[in-house]
Amino acid sequence: MIRKSTIQFLKELKKNNNKSWFDEHRGEYEIAKKDFIQFLEGLIEKMKTFDPEMAEVKAKDCLFRINRDVRFSKNKDPYKPNFGASINFKGRKSTYPGYYVHLEPGSVFVGGGAYMLMPDELQKVRQEIDYNTKDFFKIIAAKPFKSIYKEIKGESLVNPPKGFDGTSEAIEYIKQKQFYASTNIADADILTPAFEKKILEALKALVPLNRFLSQAFID
Repeated sequence: MIRKSTIQFLKELKKNNNKSWFDEHRGEYEIAKKDFIQFLEGLIEKMKTFDPEMAEVKAKDCLFRINRDVRFSKNKDPYKPNFGASINFKGRKSTYPGYYVHLEPGSVFVGGGAYMLMPDELQKVRQEIDYNTKDFFKIIAAKPFKSIYKEIKGESLVNPPKGFDGTSEAIEYIKQKQFYASTNIADADILTPAFEKKILEALKALVPLNRFLSQAFID
């Protein structure tokens, strides 16, 4: 389970988001970071039972840096008040369909799918949806997915992309530029055994979608 001290550190970081405070509390950060990595290790071990692609994934390789890239942002806070992890057997920066866990007091969520697709990958995903619409609809209508996520999210074009039939029953999905789902988890669950259970249930419900999307990545 996640330690209470880890949540407290993130809360304090949000209130004191500056380098001098962070340097003074670096020891607490390292302890909190280790705690989250250990939590991920247990999570990934259990994920292997429903997604064999997790077999070689290492928790420490999934964690995003806590430092923010402020070069092009109006928000100049130097640190993220969260621990985020992209669980993907091709690496956390891969565009291949994967999973995401976000631990932040007041904004805890999990999800996955395909987010930052390259143009050729996006074209292939759209074709996969167009060619196999019935399979796609079956996946997003399945009870585990529907009850947890409700819908697939993502930015969308105003008009159908070139080369696709605007009358297709899947056109609203084909117009999307991202294909992901996410669900929030209550703060009250974080320090309880239910936290890991709810995350695992949510990630397991994403497996059919990720497998469908991954077909577009096969040459």
